[in-house]
Amino acid sequence: MSLVKRGKYWWINFVAPNGERIRESTGTEDRTLAQEYHDRQKVEYWKISRLGLKPKYLWNDAVVRWLKEQSHKATLSTDIIHLRWMDKFLKDKYLDAISRDLIDKMTDAKRDEGVSNATVNRVLEVLRAILRKCVNEWEWLDRAPFIKMLREPTRRIRFLTHNEAQRLIAALPAHLADMAAFSLATGLRRANVTGLEWSQIDLVRRVAWIHPDQAKARKAIAVPLNAEAILLIRKQIGKHELYVFSYNGHHITQVSTKAWYKGLAAVGIEDFRWHDLRHTWASWHVQNGTPLFALQELGGWESPEMVRRYAHFSAEHLAPYADKLCALRDVNVSYHDTIMAQGQK
Repeated sequence: MSLVKRGKYWWINFVAPNGERIRESTGTEDRTLAQEYHDRQKVEYWKISRLGLKPKYLWNDAVVRWLKEQSHKATLSTDIIHLRWMDKFLKDKYLDAISRDLIDKMTDAKRDEGVSNATVNRVLEVLRAILRKCVNEWEWLDRAPFIKMLREPTRRIRFLTHNEAQRLIAALPAHLADMAAFSLATGLRRANVTGLEWSQIDLVRRVAWIHPDQAKARKAIAVPLNAEAILLIRKQIGKHELYVFSYNGHHITQVSTKAWYKGLAAVGIEDFRWHDLRHTWASWHVQNGTPLFALQELGGWESPEMVRRYAHFSAEHLAPYADKLCALRDVNVSYHDTIMAQGQK
């Protein structure tokens, strides 16, 4: 039979001219509508087989393939959240039906939720990535609509002074204080601190390592442990069998808790996230003279552009050029004074 009822929906079942068995849901409970869908699909597959036309793919097909190919991506869980949000606009739509007008409608809908331009852009970036795959790699589309990103304001890097950091650590509960201090000593991301296992620590060699599947850039990171980091790790010995940082024998998975925000409020620190501890670590490094290429390796950043955000904290290499201006001014002043003195004679 060409139409079969499975559950509450009708499914089509036929053999295409090329011998391929086509089985798929019509997405409807109405038999008449299901029959219309069946007939359209049979015509479509005939055109593909006999006339050499490209098959038409649904957005859902592209999402499934993209998720399979991006299973290694560190931020895949966030991308899935964006894809679920887009589903109400793109579900069951053919790829060639995704127009600029539809994308603009999605952009406006996301902005109406009161989110920042940056949040809107993160959604649009996932959409753009999938459509580019459809054009450039999978050849499912001849062209993709242009996706215009919203303007994002350039935000200053939020970091703490050494005094602020000391006051914050003193105001936090012991388990959070140790983790915050360890973050400031190593620059590790939150997930790498909460997920750090004893098997990743070598106290003799004073080094820790982050495995590729734990790193955002999917590259292994060697983490040299300074004296502060070593002391903090030694404090955790015997508290948990597997994980370095724990609370009352339990693995810590969340750090942005009420206790964290209470500690910030207690010392008067505003507009500061846990991830800003990493920014603080990087800023301190640059201020202390660490070259950007070394900072990139220490922090496990994939590209130099990510590290250049901190370049303005270091100006020592520019000091000689600034001093030359003073030297030139001194020469000009001396010359002017000599001419004036000769004129007075």
